[in-house]
Amino acid sequence: MSERIKLQLSAMAHRGLALGRHEGRVVFVPYGVPGDTALVEIETSKKDWARARLIEVVKPSPDRVSPPCPYFGPHGCGGCQWQHIRYEAQLRYKTAVVCDQLARLAGLGEALVRPMQPVGEPWAYRNHVQLHPAVEGLGYISADDDQRVQPIAQCLIMHPLLAELYEQLDLEIEGLVQLSLRAGVRTGQRMVIFETEDEEPFGIEVDVPVSCVLLRHDGLPITLVGWDFLEEEVAGHRYKVSAGSFFQVNTAGAEALVHTVSAMLAPQVHQRLLDLYAGVGLFSVPLAPHVARVIAIEQSPMAVLDARENLQRAGVENAEVLQGDVAEMLHTLEGPIELAIADPPRAGCGTAVVTRLAELGVERLVLVACDPATMARDARTLGEHGYHLVEVQPLDLFPQTYHIESVALFVRG
Repeated sequence: MSERIKLQLSAMAHRGLALGRHEGRVVFVPYGVPGDTALVEIETSKKDWARARLIEVVKPSPDRVSPPCPYFGPHGCGGCQWQHIRYEAQLRYKTAVVCDQLARLAGLGEALVRPMQPVGEPWAYRNHVQLHPAVEGLGYISADDDQRVQPIAQCLIMHPLLAELYEQLDLEIEGLVQLSLRAGVRTGQRMVIFETEDEEPFGIEVDVPVSCVLLRHDGLPITLVGWDFLEEEVAGHRYKVSAGSFFQVNTAGAEALVHTVSAMLAPQVHQRLLDLYAGVGLFSVPLAPHVARVIAIEQSPMAVLDARENLQRAGVENAEVLQGDVAEMLHTLEGPIELAIADPPRAGCGTAVVTRLAELGVERLVLVACDPATMARDARTLGEHGYHLVEVQPLDLFPQTYHIESVALFVRG
């Protein structure tokens, strides 16, 4: 029989696990809240730590609330992990996680981390959702088994444009691997993206204007109805976003990122700017008028085409977009290049990119990170190359989840 213990939860760890201490070990508890007194069952036991399942909340934390979604929980939908935590406390815990990761992984215990900034609404914010087929209908990957789908009738973090579309959606799902719903929140444009085992189109019925796209295995879209892209407006600029291109799932959050990155970068008209992992040009478009030249690098061919068109639409003439691996493309450039923005995937920039930025003479770098642990590891590597972390501004682009977006300013010297 597994060991059951009563545990006082005291803090929140990276990846959204509450933690307590028992007989000298740290015990991680999913769906716990700091301040809970809980009965837990040990599931994984190591020398210095353990992972436990929450059995009963004996005394709830003041920050614990009743989750409003019927699918939320350890055996339900895996899309949200923190609906049981008061929103103001979510912001506080996320700030603490950023501080902890910088201290533990980068040795930056005194780093200036500003309080987590909320953006937009804490519910109904996602402009992009990915759904999977099950016998009972469409749903999200379950919280306890990445091979199982939790069917859903509604999603409380889905933007109303998508919620309306999902409610009306009537389609044949045989052969469907994944269905994505996307919306331009500020343009009202909507898109359904099918990913299938073959390239046979689907029958679909819906009473709202929507584009339908079949995304092939090679990433290229086949238009079924309407267009293979939608448009979104951020910080006064209109962006084309193709079916296969990445864009932030929180439109208000994308705008907050643009404003925060611009303020931290403080560009001058005589400087050159690198925009790494540039996507569809979210940062290149608004910053190009404030620098001498922009060099954007993006690996996705689809996003590169979008970025070039978005720059052209904005009347930008001092920017170029290079397609390829960031580390490889940086070696084709000559310095000095004074400014850089990096918005890497979850794995972070890594040593090769940081080393090359230093060789190119980058003086001021703004790092946009979707994982505080990889941000901390990049911060440690940047420190080894002479960069000083000035400040970090976490932004809550993902309410009701443990995910954290941060913007960090590094200055060389």
